[in-house]
Amino acid sequence: MSADVRSFFGRPIVIGGGIAGLLTALHLAPEPVLILSRTPLGSEASSAWAQGGLAASFGADDDPVLHLADTLAAGDGLCDAEIASRILRAAPNAIETLASLGVRFDRTPEGALLLGLEAAHGRRRIVHAGGDGSGQEIMCALVEAVRSAPSIVVVEGVEARRLAVEDNTVRGVWASCSKSPVFLGTGRVVLATGGIGGLFLDSTNPLGSCGQGLALAARAGAVLADLEFIQFHPTALDGPDRPMPLISEAVRGEGAKIVDETGQRFLEGLQDAELAPRDVVARVIWTHLSNGHRAFLDGREKPGPTFAQQFPTIASACRRAGIDPGRDLIPIRPAQHYHMGGVAVDQDGRTSVAGLWACGEVASTGLHGANRLASNSLTEAIVCARWVAESVAGSPIGVRTRSTAREIPAPNPLSLRPLLSRTLGVKRDGEVLREAVSRLLPLAKRHDAASDPAAIGLMIAIAALLRQESRGAHYRTDFPDRAIVARHSRLTLDEALAAAEDLSCSSTLEEFVQ
Repeated sequence: MSADVRSFFGRPIVIGGGIAGLLTALHLAPEPVLILSRTPLGSEASSAWAQGGLAASFGADDDPVLHLADTLAAGDGLCDAEIASRILRAAPNAIETLASLGVRFDRTPEGALLLGLEAAHGRRRIVHAGGDGSGQEIMCALVEAVRSAPSIVVVEGVEARRLAVEDNTVRGVWASCSKSPVFLGTGRVVLATGGIGGLFLDSTNPLGSCGQGLALAARAGAVLADLEFIQFHPTALDGPDRPMPLISEAVRGEGAKIVDETGQRFLEGLQDAELAPRDVVARVIWTHLSNGHRAFLDGREKPGPTFAQQFPTIASACRRAGIDPGRDLIPIRPAQHYHMGGVAVDQDGRTSVAGLWACGEVASTGLHGANRLASNSLTEAIVCARWVAESVAGSPIGVRTRSTAREIPAPNPLSLRPLLSRTLGVKRDGEVLREAVSRLLPLAKRHDAASDPAAIGLMIAIAALLRQESRGAHYRTDFPDRAIVARHSRLTLDEALAAAEDLSCSSTLEEFVQ
């Protein structure tokens, strides 16, 4: 960071350079704002990799009420219906705002938005840009808009490591720098850091996304919610590449089928088959693989010859693996894809720590519940970015010019990936979750590169252990039934550490739960 940091004092700071962060900064204009991005804008944001597009009720046969019904059904009892309704009603206007910023959405020859179908949607309501390259198209337009905005300063290659908090109020950000840590005094911070894919061996997300925003919030004392709900996409390209290339649900929406090595459609007896909710499809495929079979996506008939034209990004990934998707079966397996849990926020994105907001995947708004409906994530990000910006703009500066902190190591989850992948995967049970807690606890209390990823893994494991039921994306083999009463989980890092300590001293799970 070469600029004089004193010139940034008091500015709102947006941490993260994906769609949520860039849009929040744009909506804050003309107020000066600082974006901290660990990598060059657009280079390693999950947003840029999104294939499915944005869900919104544009169709003549559609309505926000119908969109809400599908969202609530997928969320398996844990969506906040009021918040979900507010977001989904705002979605069409938010998409029009993107179009005004230069996003070129796919349209019919008559100029209407071209709408696609994805799993668990009752109507065609998925808006794409550049076919299956929606995220990249949106990011390109937003990056150009941000770089052209005189009110926005982008600092790339700098990573936020800690929040300075006093009396449960944000006072600044400690960030990495080439020579030494740098302190940025501010009373307004927006977390827009994305998800947790880097904690897992098999993920469709950038490996650098390892829950940094969750760690910043947790170390600051914020409440995190529903951390146990991690979505595994059922159709990642099964090959050696990591991250794993995603085979969008839209391919199944166009008629592709899932088969095994014998050609059997082993989802055929499932309600809605290939277009059942993601958690259901992922578990069936996971079980079939565990029983010694293989799984493939068969798009040879549908989309067939038009596969590469309709899905150029996916076709390119397949070709790199030596597969012609219009003629060959595509090997698939479930992979970590999205985190429904996150930092608990209100309808304006405020967290439990004053002066701290969260937007995008790092936030838990109540829209997704126990299992995100396909393509609702980008919709959530573009809608909530405006509300977060309006809330930030109306809040006091609250700056502090000095703070002391020791060097904070850059987070590195590499050593934890095998453990977290095995214990927090598609299927879980109490024994492996207790193992995860016991192994993660000492790591979370250390001061090294693994400590922040371990702290987040520990919080997820504790939340998963305490949820003694199967609901949405959280499946317990020892508690396969769904509880009668739906409840949210809310947890601070101190509570998770105390629970882990109690568990290590308890002889049985029953003692711990009581």
